[in-house]
Amino acid sequence: MAQKRNPNIKLVNPPTLEEVRQKKRSTRSARIKRVVTFTVLAAMTLYGTYLLVASRPYATVQKARSYKKATSDNNHFQAYGSGIVRYSRDGVAFLNFENEEQWIWPGQFSNPVMDMAAGAFAVADGGGNTIQVFTQKGLKGEIETNLPIEKISVSGQGIVSVILKNELSPQVITYDAVGNVLVENQVSTESLGYPIALEMSQDGTVLMVSYLHTADGNLSSKVVYYNFGEPGKAEKNHVVGMEEFEDTVIPEVYFMNDKISVAVSDHSFIVYEGAQTPKQKVEVEIEQQIKSAFHSDKYIGFVLLNQEKSGYEVQLYDTSGRKVMTREISSEYANVEMSGDEIILYEGSRCCIITTTGIQRLKCDLRLDALAVIPSPLPNRYYIMGTNELREVYLVR
Repeated sequence: MAQKRNPNIKLVNPPTLEEVRQKKRSTRSARIKRVVTFTVLAAMTLYGTYLLVASRPYATVQKARSYKKATSDNNHFQAYGSGIVRYSRDGVAFLNFENEEQWIWPGQFSNPVMDMAAGAFAVADGGGNTIQVFTQKGLKGEIETNLPIEKISVSGQGIVSVILKNELSPQVITYDAVGNVLVENQVSTESLGYPIALEMSQDGTVLMVSYLHTADGNLSSKVVYYNFGEPGKAEKNHVVGMEEFEDTVIPEVYFMNDKISVAVSDHSFIVYEGAQTPKQKVEVEIEQQIKSAFHSDKYIGFVLLNQEKSGYEVQLYDTSGRKVMTREISSEYANVEMSGDEIILYEGSRCCIITTTGIQRLKCDLRLDALAVIPSPLPNRYYIMGTNELREVYLVR
């Protein structure tokens, strides 16, 4: 008996090789889209949470931990690398974040001053003749000068440049970490002026010096670049750049990174660009009175006297000279530092923290006279260094 044909059943041709490949591609593409979508949403959620935490204002701090240690009241503290440098008339010590001494090196400093770079830091006796160069592991070398020390700058390799005081013939000398003279410049005050500020590049090859010149009642400043590498060998006294500014005092110069350096005057700042032979990129006039200056590797900052009303103003600029933030503050602070995207201002127990976007994260009494305020790796936490105590605190609304 013959079978009836079912009209609802159709024969399907087997898929071709190209159709199989196309299906695999579609499946893989859909899987990738799901992964990318999930990753983007997760990143947006994390970033949104970060912005919420970073932009939230806080009213006070709460103590989380305290590490007490009796020390001298003439100590100075500076965050460095994975710890804190303590330096005083009696020498230098490196502390961890539990206020424990990792090493101690004795010294005799009437007026200790410190300069640091990534890889090395130096402590000198201002007005004296001694410089000690350190890394996080301890002493790298000692330098003895023949004239009183006025200013120092250290590179990442421990190379130190120094302004040595001499009214008639000051010297700008560069030493290696163990005291060998690398470059010696006898300064002609008649032609250049008196050196008042200097800074070495991170690699120790370029030196930036500010000179103040006075003649016949006229005042001017010169910014001079010395290159101790190949570009400077063919130049007289290694000078690869010089610029003069009339009726101007330039008390501060610094390198922001390998290519950008800055000179801060009494009424402006000048940005230079170039690793070996820097050239002026932009000069920005500051119309208000400059009370203090600070910087990071990205930003140039100032605390200015508010002209229109009482109080002060914090301004932040990028390396192109563009103003990126302005924030009014009611009080002036003796200490102004920048860490990451935060400007930390403090004096005694008073503290104010402002972000690079102009948000005031904190303004409060720390209930501890702060010799240093150091951000913790943990969010919303800080280390407050007092005379005899290192206190970890967290922000509270």
